[in-house]
Parts: sequence; structure tokens; C-alpha cells
Amino acid sequence: MKEFWRAVKFTLFSVSAGLIEIAAFALLNETLHWPYWVSYILALVLSVLWNFTLNRRYTFRSAANVPIAMLKVAAFYAVFTPLTGWLEHLYTAGLGWNEYVATILNMLLNFVTEYFYQRFFVYGRSIDTNSRTPEAEAEAAGDRR
Repeated sequence: MKEFWRAVKFTLFSVSAGLIEIAAFALLNETLHWPYWVSYILALVLSVLWNFTLNRRYTFRSAANVPIAMLKVAAFYAVFTPLTGWLEHLYTAGLGWNEYVATILNMLLNFVTEYFYQRFFVYGRSIDTNSRTPEAEAEAAGDRR
């Protein structure tokens, strides 16, 4: 049951990151008329930072070294971003798909692969080690009584 709720939290935080990504993309692409790839990358970076911060603290409750965890996430995106950039170009320029449909497809691919990557590689050994774990919160509450 614990893993189910972990997946639910990851999903909700990913939805919020997706909304940030779409909003940032729309602002940069539609309003400022920046090049598509620049809009995509900047929107992706904003959503990754948001998602990393929330999931580290609340979903995986990890006390892992932040710079190391961030480097692991950066490594994921060093592979994921060029791949999805190529897919975005293929979908939009090659196949003539709508830019938003292409972005949403890549966001779904990101959602699935990133959950497993973070769950097993980034936080695998440090899950539930921060002060937000139920055990730590119960102990802190007991100390206050």
C-alpha cells in the first residue's frame, strides 16, 4: 500500500510539473515567439526542478545528498532531453503533428521512465530517510508531549 501512495504522490506532483511545463512552453512559444526547441528546453528545466524538489521531500522522503541526487537526475535528462528533442522534431516537422500533442506525448514518456529511474536509481537506497517519514514524525510528536 505504501508504494501505491508513493505512486499517487509522484503522479500528482508530476501533473503539477506538467502544468508548469505547458504554461512555460505556451508563454515562451506563443507569447514571446521564441524558437520551439528553446521553449521546450526551458519549460522542461522548470518542470524538472519543481518535480525534483517536491518528490525528493514528499514522495521518496529522501535524505540523500542533494547534489548527488540532482546529478543523477541531470544524467537522466542528459539522455532524455536530446531523445525527446529529436522525437519532438520528428513529430512536428517530420509528421506535421501539433506541437502540444508532441509535447504531451513526451511528457507521458517522461512520467513513466522518470518514476522508475528515481524510485530505483536516484532514491532506491535512501527512500524514507528524511524527517518527513511517519516514524520520524511520530517520534518527534512523542518528544513534544
